[in-house]
Amino acid sequence: MRIMCLNGWGGKLLGGLLPYVAASAPGVLCLQEVVHSPETAKDWLSYRDGEHVLLQRANFFRDVCSALPDHVATFCPAAQGVLWDDDIPIPSQWGLATFVHRSYPVIGQVQGFVHKGYSPAGYGDHPRSRSAHGVRVYDYENRRAVTITHMHGLRDLHGKMDTPERKEQAHRLLDMSQGLSEADDLRVICGDFNVEPDSDTLELLRTSGMVELVTGHGFTGTRSSQYTKHGKFADYLLISEESAVVDFQVIYEPEVSDHCPLMLWL
Repeated sequence: MRIMCLNGWGGKLLGGLLPYVAASAPGVLCLQEVVHSPETAKDWLSYRDGEHVLLQRANFFRDVCSALPDHVATFCPAAQGVLWDDDIPIPSQWGLATFVHRSYPVIGQVQGFVHKGYSPAGYGDHPRSRSAHGVRVYDYENRRAVTITHMHGLRDLHGKMDTPERKEQAHRLLDMSQGLSEADDLRVICGDFNVEPDSDTLELLRTSGMVELVTGHGFTGTRSSQYTKHGKFADYLLISEESAVVDFQVIYEPEVSDHCPLMLWL
């Protein structure tokens, strides 16, 4: 089984992302920063937050579904706000999505919030609502159930430091993973956590028995050259049994986002 975790950056680099995802065709894809704007047929819209303007693929979720026709897709919105077509506001949902190849039966799942709750009338004030999703699948090749839970950690305008809100979201994420799992399951927790390697978030997950693979395997960051700010860590993947890892890589090429895909082989 191959598991990929990726912050898709709202599909900004769609021309490279879709062929890469289609060619990789992981057993499970955990995708963050997913845009879903079902009321428009436009290809591209603009996100505006003060001086911050970012091009967004209007129906990024639909595009990835088309690239992975043999996967079962679940979209988990955190909020519905507005994207812009010139001066026309377009309702748009934002969140994360999970894609599971049809050869892996989904035998359980959990969806919820690690920070705040669903925001139906705007993206809200920072730090904004954040959702999480977990699936429990049966891996016939390895003859066991695997639970994969991912989140997009909250963004704090002051940085990636530890905060009470981040500590609470880590507890919620861990509770979701543990609640979904049964005793003999292999557990994976991943996502764009928006924290540093020495954070309380990762310490909590390690203390629970999870092994963190990004820094554990010596990778020096998870951001592509598209990201020009300081701090090259954001994305992490943890596993309950390191002996189950066949390989793990942070994929630096091709660049498909301002984040790098994380790929785990079991």
